[in-house]
Amino acid sequence: MNNKDSVFEQIKGKLIVSCQALEEEPLHSPLIMGKMAYAAMLGGASGIRANSVEDIREIKKTVNLPIIGIIKKDYEGFDVFITPTINEIELLYNEGVDIIALDATKRIRPDGKTISEVFPMIREKYKNQLFMADCSTYDEAVEAYKLGFDCVGTTLSGYTEYTKGTELPDVGLIERMVKELPIPIIAEGGIWTPEDLKCVFELGVHTAVVGTAITRPMEITKRFISAIS
Repeated sequence: MNNKDSVFEQIKGKLIVSCQALEEEPLHSPLIMGKMAYAAMLGGASGIRANSVEDIREIKKTVNLPIIGIIKKDYEGFDVFITPTINEIELLYNEGVDIIALDATKRIRPDGKTISEVFPMIREKYKNQLFMADCSTYDEAVEAYKLGFDCVGTTLSGYTEYTKGTELPDVGLIERMVKELPIPIIAEGGIWTPEDLKCVFELGVHTAVVGTAITRPMEITKRFISAIS
């Protein structure tokens, strides 16, 4: 079994927990994200999605699970912020994450190119690296598959200008991707309850990522407050 098969085998039918906190959030700290990932592992998670080399490095100290690595970085004038340029890919590659996830929407990237223009060069440069395409539509998922991504996620459905208002999790998109694409499909985005999780697995996804509902207490609290206000 090669590395690719091994990583996908480890996460098949299991839960990946996203452990992220942005600078403006109270839990922003590599130490805290390391503890969060360790708690997720003890709870039964089979993979971690994490943002930044600092957090990933800390997580690796106590967690021996496949890591989907991203670097969120804003470039002025561009909407793409999940691993937006080759610079972020290089940092993640050098850190040795199992899967690098990046925005694979049709939007223009900070280098002025589309994913279709830039990914063939990325694929060629990092031949043995696994790449996950964070998509928002079915057409983007098809394009990502054609470009040579190893797996495709529904991460950005509802978060691009042209998918705003989509009900999440995007069951219709997940179902279509599972039926029509022959690579692992990762459900991500808006999975708030165990019932949501069960639902996406019943659609046949390879694995699913849950973040906010597990690892962002501020957002969880807001949901509870909105129920009584």
